Amino acid sequence: MSKKRYIVFTLQMVSAAVLVFVDQWIKKLAVENLMGKEDVVIIKNFLALSYAENTGAAFSAFSDSTMVLSVVTLLLLLGGVVFLLLGKVQGKLMNICAVLILAGGAGNLIDRFAQGYVVDYIKTLFIDFPVFNFADILVVVGCFTLMGYLIYDIIREEKQKKKEKADGNS
Repeated sequence: MSKKRYIVFTLQMVSAAVLVFVDQWIKKLAVENLMGKEDVVIIKNFLALSYAENTGAAFSAFSDSTMVLSVVTLLLLLGGVVFLLLGKVQGKLMNICAVLILAGGAGNLIDRFAQGYVVDYIKTLFIDFPVFNFADILVVVGCFTLMGYLIYDIIREEKQKKKEKADGNS
């Protein structure tokens, strides 16, 4: 591994570790301050803090399948780390997305292994939506940013091909 690759990988792992630490710290605060208590409205008719335990995945899908979700998540995380280690993820934005997704996945995986469920605490009041957490936000922001970038890149490549084809016919 080149020195540059080592430095980049180290920065990726440190960044992910910091995000996982923040996620776990917030969840600790949620357990200490929200468990067994009424919702805390942050912004009227918009956002509240509400303690919830999720044994499933997104939107409580696969509830009570914690072990299966844990194994699948662990395998995906290991694959992601290997991709980063080998430098297969190209570009700053793609690397940031990968770090966000890995950190979010790791934060929720820690919960599943430690407690058998994920601690959720962010509740939207303007729409009926499942309670979620910081790790979920990391995964969603990472995935949607990655998808947006990939769609942009495909469109850009198609425009470039059309331009080259038009220039070749001139």
